[in-house]
Amino acid sequence: MNKKIIKYIVTIAVVTFLAYNSVYFKKLSDVKAAASKTFDPAAYARTYLDKQLLPAANRAPDIDLLIGELKNNPVKAFKTDAHSLDIGNTRFFMVKGQGVITNVDETDVYLFTPGKQTLKIATEYIFGNALRDAPGIITVNDFTNSMDLNNVSAEVNKLVRNEILPPFKSKAKKGDNITFAGAFELNQEHLNLNNIEIIPVNLIIK
Repeated sequence: MNKKIIKYIVTIAVVTFLAYNSVYFKKLSDVKAAASKTFDPAAYARTYLDKQLLPAANRAPDIDLLIGELKNNPVKAFKTDAHSLDIGNTRFFMVKGQGVITNVDETDVYLFTPGKQTLKIATEYIFGNALRDAPGIITVNDFTNSMDLNNVSAEVNKLVRNEILPPFKSKAKKGDNITFAGAFELNQEHLNLNNIEIIPVNLIIK
């Protein structure tokens, strides 16, 4: 075997060795798990609630005015005030308002507003993406995966259940005047304004 052939074989062996040791593969699930470890949904939800969601609630349209717009010009109302991160007909609205409590049960507080609207404030089953999506602040591009995005909704809802609702539920009673802010969902293809249930983010008994 001549020197050229030996040199060629050695070169190929060295290149193969270096390539083998410089390239490695990981399971996609391991990569996603490692990425998720760097994200703290509870901390994100706290900052979002205090610095973005509550200020957005203060700027939200009045519920009576919004319902009037939804009755008279639903296309405009959905285009102007509704948001959602998901594809489909369900959209979320951020609102504020006031009303008189007409009834209290185990899951909801019922209101009658100055505009003669009947509403429900959810006080037991706080779930879904209404508070995450309604203000139109969060986008899918803010997260590396859908798990983190969904965990934010869960953590925001948990803050509402643990911090916002208990002091309100302990005192709220029929006849009380309250102010509120929160979010609700509507189906733009099958619009029903007779059963609006608001997921609250702010509740004050006057």
